[in-house]
Amino acid sequence: MTPRPPSSGSDPKKTAEETSTAQPAAAQKESAARQTAKKAAEKTMEKATAKLSAKKAAAKKATAKKAVAKKTATKTADATKATAKKATAKKTAAKKATARKNAAGTAVTQPEAVADMAAPASPETIAAKAVAVEASAPPGSETITAEAVEVAVSPAADAGDRARLLSGTHHAPHSVLGAHPVPGGVAFRAFRPYALGVTVVAGNLRVDLHNDGDGFFSGLVPLRDVPAYRLEVAYEGTVQHTEDAYRFLPTLGELDLHLIGEGRHEQLWQVLGAHPMTHQGVSGTRFAVWAPNAGGVRVAGTFNFWDGTGYPMRSLGSSGVWELFVPGIGEGELYKFEITRQDGSKTLRADPLARRTEAPPATSSIVHASHHEWHDEEWLARRVQTPAHEGPFSVYEVHLPSWRPGLTYRQLAEQLPAYVKDMGFTHVELMPVAEHPFGGSWGYQVTGFYAPTARLGTPDDFKDLVDALHQAGIGVLMDWVPAHFPRDDWALAEFDGRPLYEHADPLRAAHPDWGTLEFDFGRREVRNFLVANALYWCEEFHIDGLRVDAVASMLYLDYSREPGQWTPNEHGGRENLDAVAFLQEMNATVYRRVPGVVTIAEESTAWDGVTRATHHRGPSGFGGLGFGLKWNMGWMHDSLEYMSHDPIHRKYHHHEMTFSMVYAYSENYVLPISHDEVVHGKRSLVSKMPGDWWQQRANLRAYLGYMWSHPGKQLLFMGQEFAQGAEWSEVHGPDWWLLDPAYGAEADHRGVRDLVRDLNAVYRATPALWQRDVHPDGFQWIVGDAADDNVFAFLRHDAEGAPLLAVSHFAPVVRHDYRIGVPDDVPAWLEVLNTDAARYGGSDVVRPDPVKPEPQGWHGRPASIRLTLPPLATVWLRPA
Repeated sequence: MTPRPPSSGSDPKKTAEETSTAQPAAAQKESAARQTAKKAAEKTMEKATAKLSAKKAAAKKATAKKAVAKKTATKTADATKATAKKATAKKTAAKKATARKNAAGTAVTQPEAVADMAAPASPETIAAKAVAVEASAPPGSETITAEAVEVAVSPAADAGDRARLLSGTHHAPHSVLGAHPVPGGVAFRAFRPYALGVTVVAGNLRVDLHNDGDGFFSGLVPLRDVPAYRLEVAYEGTVQHTEDAYRFLPTLGELDLHLIGEGRHEQLWQVLGAHPMTHQGVSGTRFAVWAPNAGGVRVAGTFNFWDGTGYPMRSLGSSGVWELFVPGIGEGELYKFEITRQDGSKTLRADPLARRTEAPPATSSIVHASHHEWHDEEWLARRVQTPAHEGPFSVYEVHLPSWRPGLTYRQLAEQLPAYVKDMGFTHVELMPVAEHPFGGSWGYQVTGFYAPTARLGTPDDFKDLVDALHQAGIGVLMDWVPAHFPRDDWALAEFDGRPLYEHADPLRAAHPDWGTLEFDFGRREVRNFLVANALYWCEEFHIDGLRVDAVASMLYLDYSREPGQWTPNEHGGRENLDAVAFLQEMNATVYRRVPGVVTIAEESTAWDGVTRATHHRGPSGFGGLGFGLKWNMGWMHDSLEYMSHDPIHRKYHHHEMTFSMVYAYSENYVLPISHDEVVHGKRSLVSKMPGDWWQQRANLRAYLGYMWSHPGKQLLFMGQEFAQGAEWSEVHGPDWWLLDPAYGAEADHRGVRDLVRDLNAVYRATPALWQRDVHPDGFQWIVGDAADDNVFAFLRHDAEGAPLLAVSHFAPVVRHDYRIGVPDDVPAWLEVLNTDAARYGGSDVVRPDPVKPEPQGWHGRPASIRLTLPPLATVWLRPA
């Protein structure tokens, strides 16, 4: 499309485009078209002459004033005026140098024009030169001389455009700046604050633009079409050669803008943000940002010394998107968006879709392009074969900055996959890796939703870590935080001067627990920002699953709010219908676009249908939220409460260990022992256990054995796998020194770690422990009411019916000949794991030989076996 000519505003004078049409009387052999142009030009000649005379008079007055000023400066030696004199001299020198350069470097094709350079040109002469150039130049030629296109009247921007550009409130800078076809030729305008001069260079054409003041430069060149051109910008001490950012068409198409407006652009990160690219044959970076309430947006960065005045962006219609292609800059440039609010104030903001950022506490966005080459094809092909809830799923939760403090992403890629593979976990779950300003938030207060934290390296470095984990056969889950964001005034809060990403109602916007702001899930562009973000991590970083944080706080309007602090929904209920719709859309979109990925909800209430399909309505009338798995917070709280009691009192809390089976198949569950349970005074996992050090470790081992055999997937936070006694701290991470052979109690910690390794190995090799996790026929109680004995026994079955018998004994005594009912179709049972084994630090009450059933019925079973139950231990048996 051809940009429209600039508005002439309210200026009563004729524009430069009008005066530029003047032509001489002679030219008998001109074409009919040129004769017509000539007649039109003659009508404006008189006015052009008057204008020129006025300008000459003004110039003479200015010259006289300069002479007086110079004399005064010489006589008084005033320091301030001397400085001004030097600046004037420098400008004059720069202009003379440019003129000499032009004269030396220009291929002169109109010799008659050279003779006229010494005398001031009249409008008639200028018009004659324009026609002569046009008449003599072959079709399509762009080779004309600077002398032949001397401008009599500058096609300057009008006062309104100038004011809006200077104040940063112009919605269409490309309509004013750049090159525009006008009657009589092409008008060139540039806005280059602090420049001494601007020259247009197009092939052999060199035209010095007129300095209109305040950084504006303009000129009219008698060309048929807009040529491919560059700008030569003279600053004090340097000359910059660059493409003109305002000669380029928009880089975003109508389809992109339509999808953004509809809130359905599933690859939003490919159109918004900063993208190095080649546009119209020129390399540079496209900047685009959604800021519908802004009075204007400019780009500021290292490439313009953080002064965005000369880099206004254009508004792309009703989409609310602002865009600018800046030629000549690429990867590594720092930038932000300077947004002019409706009240005229300005704010400098990081890019919401920046794919790379500075390391905190610095806050700039960085232009980035990925160069990582993936090598995880086998993993990606394998992960689609089995749904997460039907396969082994044992998760090691990691806080990357503190797992091994000081390691970068690439250094972690050398150590973390090897450790996790050795421990036998199937997946790692990374606490939030998206950029966040405060390390003490552990990543749960995100400002850079599309950028891995720069604390540990670049986005490609993070891809290298994910790639290494995949090549080691380990899936990568990531904590994702779409519930809220911090109030930092350089980030998302009131991004364009008004509530944008947050809800307009302050009661709905303010999160009562964390001092943050909740997203406005009812606004389609905000939902698009978040849905696309979920896809971004899965598609660009090959993330295998998203654990969505704080889902409960999203689902309820009254979450942590007192009466009067919230408003019911349209049906009078407390459900946040916008958040429900968002979660459904996110899950449906992720599962549709990225096969093999799983989404996991951290949801702490009894919301119906968290892992039900979105199109299946439940008793509440809502469709399912569409998650693949849900954290079983009830199991975690109940089981830890039971374990915290002294064994003599556990019989009064027996139901806390059995209640989970009442609702075990209402959702697809993960059993989480996460970071939240080992911080803020809650103590580490082993420290929660009662008794002396031996009993604490024995209780922990028995509990882990019970956890790994209970229906549901497992998640264990780092440091708990080797019974770290201290709470986790993000400052120093796990106490790895506990595993140093030089430490006296190293064997105690190594024993627990060896147990976790063996639990994972047996678990992965035993389909009965994971294949029917979400089906009731995969579990059968043997004895669930032996409260006086502190015993729990149950069977797990795989898809073929093959069983595994799990018996947990949470009393510190040995029980001999303890009878357990079993099926009569298994000829013998073999102990495959015993948490009391000596190699784990136990008392070694083990049974290496198979045990045969007796025909005596017990616990409602036709047969039974007699076992010696170790103290505070879990035993697994399978058919021999």
